[in-house]
Amino acid sequence: MSDRPFLTPLVDALPETVPFVGPETQERERGRPFRARLGANENGFGPSPAVVDSMRGAAPEMWKYGDAESHDLKHALAAHHGVAPENIAIGEGIDGLLGLVARQYLQTGTPVVTSLGAYPTFNYHVDGFGGRLIRVPYEDDRESLDGLLDAVKRENARLVYLANPDNPMGTWWTAGEVQSFMDALPATTMLVLDEAYGETAPASAIPPLDPTRPNVLRMRTFSKVYGLAGLRCGYCIGEAKAIRAFDKVRNHFGMTRMAQAAALAALADQAHLHQVTASVDACRRRIADIANAHGLEALPSATNFVTIDCGADGVYAMRVLHALLERDVFVRKPMAPTLDRCIRVSVAPADEIDVFEAEFGGALEAARKG
Repeated sequence: MSDRPFLTPLVDALPETVPFVGPETQERERGRPFRARLGANENGFGPSPAVVDSMRGAAPEMWKYGDAESHDLKHALAAHHGVAPENIAIGEGIDGLLGLVARQYLQTGTPVVTSLGAYPTFNYHVDGFGGRLIRVPYEDDRESLDGLLDAVKRENARLVYLANPDNPMGTWWTAGEVQSFMDALPATTMLVLDEAYGETAPASAIPPLDPTRPNVLRMRTFSKVYGLAGLRCGYCIGEAKAIRAFDKVRNHFGMTRMAQAAALAALADQAHLHQVTASVDACRRRIADIANAHGLEALPSATNFVTIDCGADGVYAMRVLHALLERDVFVRKPMAPTLDRCIRVSVAPADEIDVFEAEFGGALEAARKG
């Protein structure tokens, strides 16, 4: 007889792991802070000053629950994107929305297609609801559209996940190529199109919005260029009936008043967004130059990070990562075969990139010595 309540068999079988070990956890384990926080793809350039002012103004009302419908934010987003409010679902970041998608569409054993090495939080939610993951290898450091489509048709998949631009490689497909992929999908397969880095991508990478298409959910976030990762606010754009389904399972008071006020102010300050995207572009070039100065290749990036090919295998790249951590520089790396030869460096203000530049050569030398 057990002396404690039973977990469900599904939960009991899941590993006691999380997709990412956060930098704060690592700092506690190390006993000292990082000098350069370049591993979480955050926006170290920060939110708009108007956002900070809005948050100060909203602070005295934090005794109230947030608007359960996020009415003002939903209408502002709809106007911004040229869709109707009923085409917008708002949630606790894209991560939270991915969990709601999994809950809506998956049962135990339901086939789900993704890429081997793609954003692991999606897999975390699929596993948590008992879905069966089919992972398609990357091709030339991009998610394979043909491979994903073949797997969807072969497995009769209920969901397929695609990030464009991609995390962890920073690569992207053109809007026309993504559109052709959408058009070729079975009507019964829902595409989860993660566009978290859409604002840092070339316009040619983002297909036009079509809110009449019932089998595409477009994910966006305030965590990246808007600089609000700590407030957890994301949204989904989709066909009205598909969006209404979120109301059946979401946490209706999950969006705080502070997050709603901040996101509204961020959306209104497009001038700040353009300043940030310019800073992101300049920093991507600087990180690439640092890699090139050490004889390494930086992959072209449409995101707020740069993936650097360390020029050997995954074991060597892991040594580079650990050598940087020992030098108080927090970065991450892909873990899937062929992708794992790389490390991933987030853009950041100049002083943090200065630290990375100063320490990178020593980290490479330490890695070479094993």
